[in-house]
Amino acid sequence: MVRLETPVCDFGKAAIDFSLPDVDGKLWTLQECCGENGLLLMFICNHCPYVKSIQKRLVEDMTKLKVEGINSVAIMSNDPFQYEEDSAENMKKVAEEFNFPFPYLLDASQETAKQYGAVCTPDFFGYNTVLELQYRGRLDASRKELVEGDLKRDLLEAMVQVAKTGKGPIEQIPSMGCSIKWID
Repeated sequence: MVRLETPVCDFGKAAIDFSLPDVDGKLWTLQECCGENGLLLMFICNHCPYVKSIQKRLVEDMTKLKVEGINSVAIMSNDPFQYEEDSAENMKKVAEEFNFPFPYLLDASQETAKQYGAVCTPDFFGYNTVLELQYRGRLDASRKELVEGDLKRDLLEAMVQVAKTGKGPIEQIPSMGCSIKWID
């Protein structure tokens, strides 16, 4: 497992359109995923210990963001032949187990991850109403430990700010996670 950190936020960079299937085979585009106040696009997977440790909080925070008019979407871009746990069948199981309040999409070609410059799981991209990047940081201070109690909710706070002002915080702490498993 290679641990990586995300680059700093490239404020104002436009979101890139995609058409990807969810765990039930329905195709989703960028526009279909957007909320009235923005979009949180995240690259996650099933096997990464960093993602596993935040799944419950991720669902809680995405549910709260939906109330703020921010929709979310998760994209899995790992090579499932390297990691069976990241297969489409297992994506469906995880989405159902955690009752994901967002579409969980499969990027089988890995083109979407490459176009976005995604580097790890989790990798968060927070956009305002005109789909300009305003956040590329961590979920919270937990890293890959299962943490209970009060943590500063960096992503939640940043995206609520984006919903209200259209701008993300200038200071952002990078997300950290496992490298995306690229197809050879």
